[in-house]
Amino acid sequence: MMFRPIRQRLLISYLVIMGAVLGGFAIAVRVIFEHSLRQQFNAELRALGEGSSKSLEVINGQVVIESDFPVPSLEANNQALEWFDLQGRSIGHQGRYVLSLPFITQQNAQVQAGNPRLQGFTVPVRADDGALMGYVRSSQSLEEFDEALRHLDWGLMSGISIALILSGTGGFFLTRQAMEPIERSFAQLRQFTADASHELRGPLMAIQANAQVALKYGEGMRSGDQEKLSSILLTTRQMTHLTEDLLFLARSDSQPPTDLAIVDLKELLTQIVAVYQPQVENKPLTLKLKVSGSVEGNADQLRRLFANLLDNALRHTASGEISLHSRQSDAQVWIAVQDSGVGIAPADLEKVFDRFWQADRARSSQTSNCGLGLAIAQAIAQKHGGEITVESNVGQGSCFTVQLPCPTDGQGR
Repeated sequence: MMFRPIRQRLLISYLVIMGAVLGGFAIAVRVIFEHSLRQQFNAELRALGEGSSKSLEVINGQVVIESDFPVPSLEANNQALEWFDLQGRSIGHQGRYVLSLPFITQQNAQVQAGNPRLQGFTVPVRADDGALMGYVRSSQSLEEFDEALRHLDWGLMSGISIALILSGTGGFFLTRQAMEPIERSFAQLRQFTADASHELRGPLMAIQANAQVALKYGEGMRSGDQEKLSSILLTTRQMTHLTEDLLFLARSDSQPPTDLAIVDLKELLTQIVAVYQPQVENKPLTLKLKVSGSVEGNADQLRRLFANLLDNALRHTASGEISLHSRQSDAQVWIAVQDSGVGIAPADLEKVFDRFWQADRARSSQTSNCGLGLAIAQAIAQKHGGEITVESNVGQGSCFTVQLPCPTDGQGR
């Protein structure tokens, strides 16, 4: 399940790239085809104009037309001819599709918009001695030209659509095959973590029990031995805590939350604050709670989520205030754990939920913290359909906000 978004992103990226390549190819084909087709039209119109150029003759100083082009043939081919004298005045035309654009001697090809569109081409007419006699402008409807482009566009779009469908189908199976080794490796690693954590619990509990017994009944024990046993007991507790966290993360990666129920946030957080209240009694620090609303989830996991956030705030706040407050909409509830502690550097904000990451490793080595508390909190929030965000300023404190969905049956109101 957790790899499904990755497979979807890979497939979408593959289709986007494939679509861009096919789109670029289609645009290139269309541009080349349109340019070639237009050149072909111009060549046909030039040939038509040159063929009709012999129709102009000068008689008694006047330019006259002696055209032998049959009009039905011109109309059948959606073509027309128009003759001009040296001053650019029209002296006659044949055919139905005659351009209404002004005559321009410097512009051979002309396109007239409308329905239908027309393409014109102007050819100079010269006498046998090379003297310029006038001009002939041949024109033709672009219906066939536009129809050919429409057929090409439909063909290209259909081809791209079919190619994308086939590519998407093939890409779906390819991404599944490509991700299968990664998923198997991840599953094996997760299983190994769970198995190793589970197997370590037994020996650690035995070491802890023996050390506790030795310290309890150590009347004849030397002080140095007592210190060693105390150190062993402390290290064992740290390792036990670590294995429990690893085991929880390994299980939470593969199992959705169970034993779901409507959890009253005020009641839950009141219990958590009561547990941590003794830690702030001898400090210039106050705990404030102003939370309401309910969510649907596993009460034990949600308790662990907020306990981890509160524990993190206490460890990084020597004085001031730690407050827990909430706000709610119709679909979501936000619970903020805000402190006035040391804060987090901007460069570290993206790392706070990474497993085993610690902002102050020297300080963390003196406690049982191993850098998994926030990662566990994030994992629990995500398993409940929510998320955790953090805002922080160095020297001013941090605010961790948990966003969770409200119960679907409306009991959260």
